[in-house]
Amino acid sequence: MLYTNLKHIESGAEQAQIINENEQVVIICGRMGSMCIPVYRIVEELEGEYKHVKFYDMEFDNPESQVIHTLPEVLGFIGIPFTIYYKNGEVVKATSGIQSKAQITAILNNEFAATINV
Repeated sequence: MLYTNLKHIESGAEQAQIINENEQVVIICGRMGSMCIPVYRIVEELEGEYKHVKFYDMEFDNPESQVIHTLPEVLGFIGIPFTIYYKNGEVVKATSGIQSKAQITAILNNEFAATINV
């Protein structure tokens, strides 16, 4: 279980439904570790500023998270969390490891710029 204030994804089927039903989605796939917690906290903070984006977490060690682990965009990633940015059901950006607020905000502004409500 991830102890974040984000909505949790428990299964691959749920993940598929979320990205198919929402135009802009960010999923952070990680653990409760030193590289992941800062990313969760930043995204929890940004969630209120980017109301048009749906933010979720998914437990890295859950067998269902294979839907994230096997994405072509993450092949070769070493560090966690994997942060996946989806637009209209497609991956538009993927990062791994710790990210700063400025890095995450830059990606959100670049990939989801058309409808920002800041």
